[in-house]
Amino acid sequence: MKIFISSARKGLVKERDALSPLITALGHTPVRFEDFSAQPVPSREACLSALESADVCLFLLGPFYGHVFPETGQSATHDEWVAAQAAGKPSFVYRKEGVEFEPNQHNFVRILEAYATGRFRDTFHTSEDLTIKIVQKVRELESAASPLAFAKIVQQPALHWSSDDRASQAVSHRDPPLELHVLPLDFPGYSARELDQLGASLMERIRATRMIGSDVALNPIRSDGYVGVSIPASRTRSWNTPQEGETAECRLYKTGQLSIRATLPRDSCGAILDPDALPQQLAGLLRFAGALNIVQADRIVVAAGVLTEMLMSVDTFDPRRSRQSYQPIGPGRSGRQLRTEPDESVTLAALGAGAAEVSPHLAQVLILQARR
Repeated sequence: MKIFISSARKGLVKERDALSPLITALGHTPVRFEDFSAQPVPSREACLSALESADVCLFLLGPFYGHVFPETGQSATHDEWVAAQAAGKPSFVYRKEGVEFEPNQHNFVRILEAYATGRFRDTFHTSEDLTIKIVQKVRELESAASPLAFAKIVQQPALHWSSDDRASQAVSHRDPPLELHVLPLDFPGYSARELDQLGASLMERIRATRMIGSDVALNPIRSDGYVGVSIPASRTRSWNTPQEGETAECRLYKTGQLSIRATLPRDSCGAILDPDALPQQLAGLLRFAGALNIVQADRIVVAAGVLTEMLMSVDTFDPRRSRQSYQPIGPGRSGRQLRTEPDESVTLAALGAGAAEVSPHLAQVLILQARR
């Protein structure tokens, strides 16, 4: 198991130097920037590449924030935290007690604590204290089963689908046809006060994921039964230019259902259901849902749907050029919804480390329905 260690070195020298041999002695591979050899790429890129190959990330929070890179306006540890969340890496945060945080670090700690729950965040006073806790965590990870665990559900969950909200409306190319739903099981729902509070924090949560460009304007939405945020396209769309799919809207329902809507890849011939690209896009939406840190239930139900369009087709998307011909999915199918009907629940890991394992099944069901 590769364990990535992320922190500013200043103020945490003893802790960082203690963890590397400890992890090695436990039979695993520590990954930290001090051990990198000379590489033909910038140091920031090398760190993020090493993080991508790691199985687990440890984040140590000491008094200092670290050097701010002009490219991102944040420190290396901050960059690594964002990358770890986007990749769905299991991340464990340890905060040093009894030290005074500088302002930038204090703000960063607030961001991490907004994401982390009690089971992911811990504290330590000394390097000895930290090593004991890391040994416990590594042993726990060694003995843990697969992060994904499925269980049959007896009754179909009541999900909100966009086509149900506007069944009588015509579908246009401006509508985001792809939607992903996450419903926590055994959840009592939100009170009006709780929903208002979450709605007020939703734009900040979306910004904090760093999965939406900072230059994209976000627009709040409020309707009966849900709060949401509309996310405009990050670039101007042209009918004859291939466009990759983008996240378009986030909704949180009073029932606890979190829904993400997105556009599909598109070119001059229309929207494309790409058997290779669709699983990747759904995995990204699952990770985005997890990074919002709203759903915290142990078990969830995940479903996906596609609202069909007149020119939609099952094909291969090429971002460099538009197709010259295509075969639409069939006459009379516009405005109908292809849906996965969930018959299993899954652990919360589906919104992180397990996203790449859950998404292919969702995509396969939708593609099969489209081809029938």
